[in-house]
Amino acid sequence: MKNTKFHKIKSIHEFHKFRELPPPEHPLISIINVENVKSINSDEPKNLLLDFYVIALKQNFNNKGSVLLKYGQQKYDFDEGTMSFMSPNQVFSITVENEIKIKQSGWVLLVHPDFLWNTALANKIKKYDFFDYSVNEALFLSQKEETIINNIITSIKQEYYSNIDDHTQDVIIAHLELLLSYAERFYHRQFNTRKISNHQILEKLEVLLTNYFNSEDLSQKGLPTVQFISENLNVSISYLSRLLKRLTGQSTQQHIHDKLIEKAKSKLSTTELSVNEIAYELGFEHSQSFSKLFKSKVEMSPLDFRASFN
Repeated sequence: MKNTKFHKIKSIHEFHKFRELPPPEHPLISIINVENVKSINSDEPKNLLLDFYVIALKQNFNNKGSVLLKYGQQKYDFDEGTMSFMSPNQVFSITVENEIKIKQSGWVLLVHPDFLWNTALANKIKKYDFFDYSVNEALFLSQKEETIINNIITSIKQEYYSNIDDHTQDVIIAHLELLLSYAERFYHRQFNTRKISNHQILEKLEVLLTNYFNSEDLSQKGLPTVQFISENLNVSISYLSRLLKRLTGQSTQQHIHDKLIEKAKSKLSTTELSVNEIAYELGFEHSQSFSKLFKSKVEMSPLDFRASFN
């Protein structure tokens, strides 16, 4: 019978027990060598809801059998040197057809939010949007970048396996901040180096918006939401927003509004429809809302814009 329920794991100790690992050295933080992770059984819970941050670097994912790993509703096949990030309460799932052995290398860093309590990183970590990316938007590292990240993890390990004292938390958090800063830098690099795939997303966005604005969906359902756009492009909301900002300087919502204004200008200049009728066809319940948005973008009212063509 297919298991559709979530198995919630509240503590790092509970996660170690679930994965049949020795207890963590610290109750609020752990570094797991993925080579020590035992078999994944076909009858174990598939959908996990974790109450802590997960940062992972995995390599050489190879298996005999069928494995499907996903979070954020996205599927992903591991490649060498990939980093992934999960924030608390994201769904993490593994599906297998039968019991298999996983052969891989790398590490998984688990950090409970309580470990960051009363530190500057507690708020700053929420600003790193890559924690909300889907798994297929993982960070692909070069060999040099991977060495930098692994060196930081080695420093964290040294503190983790040392005797805990009053400075342990501060030192580990300092290394963690450095790791996240490098991840941010490397993601910026990835947006630049993966130009072809990124521009393909931009082209798909243009086609998606054009088709939507030329269909009955606009008047029946209103403006497309950012969530609708991200789902149809198969990217997460935060990744799409950052990608568009990087490529165009505009947010997803601004792209939607630009397409709306383009459509509105066409109707105002080529038809005799009233502003109320145009607003309705563009998915607005109230023409005042349409006029306000139009004026904020074009710096003149819809009627003034129409008059400029006479």
